[in-house]
Amino acid sequence: MAVQLLITDKDLAVQGDPLTGWRDLDATLKFNEPGSGTVTLTAYPDVMAQLQPGNRLLVIRDGQIWMAGPMEVPTDYSWSIGDSSEPDPGSVTVNFSDDLAAVAGYITWPEPAAAWTAQHGITYRTIAATGAESIIRTLVNENCGPGARTDRQIPHLVLDTVAGAGTSTSVSTRFEPLLDTCRRVALAGGAIGFRTRQDGNQIKFGCYTPADLTATARFSKGLGNLRSLGFKQSMPTVTHALVAGTETDGSTTRTFVQVADTTAASTWGRVEKYVDGSEADDTNGELTNAGTVELADGAAPIELATVTVDTEFLKAGRDFGLGDKVTIALPTGLEVADLVRSIHLQADPGSGEYVTTLVGSPEATTDPQMVKVIRTLGRRLGRLETR
Repeated sequence: MAVQLLITDKDLAVQGDPLTGWRDLDATLKFNEPGSGTVTLTAYPDVMAQLQPGNRLLVIRDGQIWMAGPMEVPTDYSWSIGDSSEPDPGSVTVNFSDDLAAVAGYITWPEPAAAWTAQHGITYRTIAATGAESIIRTLVNENCGPGARTDRQIPHLVLDTVAGAGTSTSVSTRFEPLLDTCRRVALAGGAIGFRTRQDGNQIKFGCYTPADLTATARFSKGLGNLRSLGFKQSMPTVTHALVAGTETDGSTTRTFVQVADTTAASTWGRVEKYVDGSEADDTNGELTNAGTVELADGAAPIELATVTVDTEFLKAGRDFGLGDKVTIALPTGLEVADLVRSIHLQADPGSGEYVTTLVGSPEATTDPQMVKVIRTLGRRLGRLETR
């Protein structure tokens, strides 16, 4: 079996031998989102001793860390007399995430160096006209990284090597979920990726440029690496984002910006959407960025859910990864090239591995629409605090 499971404490020290008696591993990596997973274990005493609050779980695949992060539900134990499906000591289900979930637990402080009680009422944290990677690294560093206030630092979190990813953009944020802001910057600044990875006794946060692998990472019935797929294409929900800056006094000083996808409009027709901006002008491109993000969220979604099979020539995690652009050849003759949004690993010592890859636009996600609505509302409520 190519998969092993290890438990570490919060200081990344391994707590014992690789876990035995595990089954039904289910772990999903997500592009610019925290990954998550579950695994069922036989409740041997040595296993239970490792499932302590604050400990972490490592999923190792082919000798490399596939996912590593905190156990959010370290013990969900069950036992029943006379139940032949349960081993004698019972079973325990563990819910875990990757280390990006720890970063997701923070919000953006307008003045990250100041105490919470010293924050000013109308201050935004604004970073203008610089690379998307630099902005994301700065936001993470000053809110939860080694550059943050001591009480806000995530233990062992450091910044990874600079990758030179992304284009110039800007951001203005206040009390937003940190990862929501990072995703907004990543999208506006060249659709780059960010992630955490464990390296020795450090958790490294870094950015990267997804690769265009459409010529080499191909899935089709003929290649034998595509078992099933579902394909759906819909019209865009917005082609013209009409962004309005903050109205301070009702005068004509309020700034209005239009961001349009003319190609989509010529194909599908014009679809307008009002976007409530956060700034009085577009000096730093904030309103334009808001419109760009809105267009990306409402782009004509291609929802492509595939069940792929690793082969000797093409394997998830080795030959392609999150955010990379790959090609799916449909049996109808149509070829679709889009981004890898998630990679789902299911494993059992008895039946082996089963890998599912989700490819498509931002709409091709398993998140319900309500999640997107809550994120949008959270961002807008933070902005309303300054009006």
